[in-house]
Amino acid sequence: MVRSGICTSAFGIKAPIIKEGDNIVDAVIDSVFNATRIHNDIYDIEDKDIIGITESVVARSFGNYATIDDIAEDVKKKFFGNVLTLVNMIYSRNRFAMILRGIARGIYKKGAELGFFDGKIYLYMPLIDEVGNISRNHPFTGMDYTEYYREIIESEGVECVIVESNFNPSDEHPTNVLYCGLHDYNQFKERYSGFRYWYTLADILSDRCDWGVLGSNKATEDKIKLFPNIKDCVRVCEDIKDKIKIVTGKDVLVCVYGDGCFHSPMINGILGTSINEFADPVTMPGYTDPEIFESTPNEIKIKAFADDKYKDLHGTELDNAIKNEIKEYNAHNLVGNMIAQGTTPRQYRDLIASLCDLVSGSGQKGTPIILIKNYFNNYASY
Repeated sequence: MVRSGICTSAFGIKAPIIKEGDNIVDAVIDSVFNATRIHNDIYDIEDKDIIGITESVVARSFGNYATIDDIAEDVKKKFFGNVLTLVNMIYSRNRFAMILRGIARGIYKKGAELGFFDGKIYLYMPLIDEVGNISRNHPFTGMDYTEYYREIIESEGVECVIVESNFNPSDEHPTNVLYCGLHDYNQFKERYSGFRYWYTLADILSDRCDWGVLGSNKATEDKIKLFPNIKDCVRVCEDIKDKIKIVTGKDVLVCVYGDGCFHSPMINGILGTSINEFADPVTMPGYTDPEIFESTPNEIKIKAFADDKYKDLHGTELDNAIKNEIKEYNAHNLVGNMIAQGTTPRQYRDLIASLCDLVSGSGQKGTPIILIKNYFNNYASY
């Protein structure tokens, strides 16, 4: 039997299927209590346990959906003329194909009904996209995204011009540009703020979602699920935290998580292909306790002490020496200190979101809620 008191552990918790209008707070609390109940109203929940909820069930419960026609109408409002340049889209049927259809549908095209193309989209498609997908003969999906995206655009009565290179705005300055990057869209907007009719995916349907259509997923053949809004996520997290405190007396941390940072350097035995699974605009759209989630670990490198300073110690003597080092140095900020060398300064929200995402999966596990215990413990805690 695993002794949970001395183990850092993460559990995927089964939950009911969440639909629009369902009470997500009650669903999460009931699921966590069912999973942790020891006896009657006694639960295996401790202070600083972490409860993570995948963003998709939060968005679904709040009805964060949009149709292809919704996207098309917003494109019509934002752009002028019948020619549009798309830059830095990702190659994904789930993440971008539906958005692309809405964009193409929104292009002004008076000639389409007469059987000829009037609108035109320039699609800049380098070999590898932002998250590591390749444009042709994708090893996961077998897709040729250049032809797939062309078919989508032309099915909406718009001419498609594939440009298999990176976009260089210094070469030409088209009137209508839609930048589709996931994580550098703010820098793009700042750099080209003086250009007319230059937008990002975060601007499309921005009245409905804090990130526009970034982070959206296919829901049906004509509808996408948008990323959840910050205020909704924060409210859900705070309500869950408060209600668990009332029942158990424990002060837990709660977060809504998106994609973690999975990286695959080899796909189907093929080297040189890489997927960086981070297709959401942020790892966490909402959480409690920002002073913790937005901080970084303050840690020494145990193996460095074991191999160097205490190389002649063994067993209990070595254990005690390392524990004393941890207790001494944890009281100080170790930024720039060589004893912390090799401990990557990532924020807790990114580390924890990655752990949650890898445990929950995205398919048929049915565990959209993650419980993490003893995450903030260290070697000196035991």
